[in-house]
Amino acid sequence: MPPTLPLHPRAPVTAYVALGANLGDRLANLQASCAGLAAAGVHIEARSEVFETDAVASDEQPAYLNAAIRVRTTLAPQGLLALAMDVERQLGRQRSRATRWAPRTADIDLLLYEGVTMDADGLTLPHPRLLERAFVRVPLAQVARPGLRHPTSGERLDEAIASAGVRVWPGHL
Repeated sequence: MPPTLPLHPRAPVTAYVALGANLGDRLANLQASCAGLAAAGVHIEARSEVFETDAVASDEQPAYLNAAIRVRTTLAPQGLLALAMDVERQLGRQRSRATRWAPRTADIDLLLYEGVTMDADGLTLPHPRLLERAFVRVPLAQVARPGLRHPTSGERLDEAIASAGVRVWPGHL
């Protein structure tokens, strides 16, 4: 699918990002993820509450802290993804096929990028598992602009059904 917006926007666009961590000081890692994006010029417009969720993996893992942010950026989708992966690396994340579902100090996923649908260069937008994960949907609904809809299914993203597996955590981004 070709992108529906230019790959190199001239004006800032809105994007939605999911944050997660289940190793180390999980809350500090989420906060550092935000700080790393902001230090590179990504403006954070809205931050969700922090939620604790059980890991989605076949092996036993510590619980995750998850959150979502709405950002404004002049980076192209691939540039925003590259920045996210760089921030993850700075926080100790090691990516490989063998560690795809491994515990992590930081997980930064690009969920939506203003009107873009694409599947190329290691980036799929919207995020392919966005609709099936309550630990993404619940925080996303908190930062979504009113009326935000999934670009391919049309499903509302500014609303989410509460899930027993997604528990509010007392910390803040």
